[in-house]
Amino acid sequence: MSNTTERSKNKTDKKKKRLIFRFVILILLFSALLFAVISNVTEDEVKVDIGDVPPNFELTHVNGDGEDDKITLSELEGKGVMLNFWATYCKPCEEEMPYMESLYPEYKEKGVEIVAVSVDLTRFVVDNFIEKYQLTFPVVHDNKNQVMDAYGIGPLPTTFFINPDGTIEERVIGPLTLDRLEGYLKQIQPIE
Repeated sequence: MSNTTERSKNKTDKKKKRLIFRFVILILLFSALLFAVISNVTEDEVKVDIGDVPPNFELTHVNGDGEDDKITLSELEGKGVMLNFWATYCKPCEEEMPYMESLYPEYKEKGVEIVAVSVDLTRFVVDNFIEKYQLTFPVVHDNKNQVMDAYGIGPLPTTFFINPDGTIEERVIGPLTLDRLEGYLKQIQPIE
């Protein structure tokens, strides 16, 4: 009788293991399907892309000289513009900031402006971040996500490289290495 009970228990255990295995496979398939759907929807929501004229905006220059310093994209017409959307909680964003700072003085002289658009909720964390990394390029604060929404930003960081003629040359989703960043800055440098 114990052999029969043991076999019955083994069958029950095997059935449970198969059920758990099937459930795990089902969850993995559902996750893959969900990821595919979200990816397609995100791609379809691209509002601003290569060749487009980017929407103008006016935001407060957080690390500017005065409290009421504003930056508008239209005032940078004729320059190459790197427009970087980021947040202090984004580790890849934090990793690329020193690269941006190291290249800024050289490329500013060459007619390229770097503008970092923070999408953090509070200015306090942005101020601390600027101080920590001693950022000198313009940082603006989009705490209401108006510019982020106008550009259709999804993952952070997302960077637009805008030609001096005012059209988008490149759109990069994800962090930039020093070499890639410099290559893009060269592409949008005004021709003398």
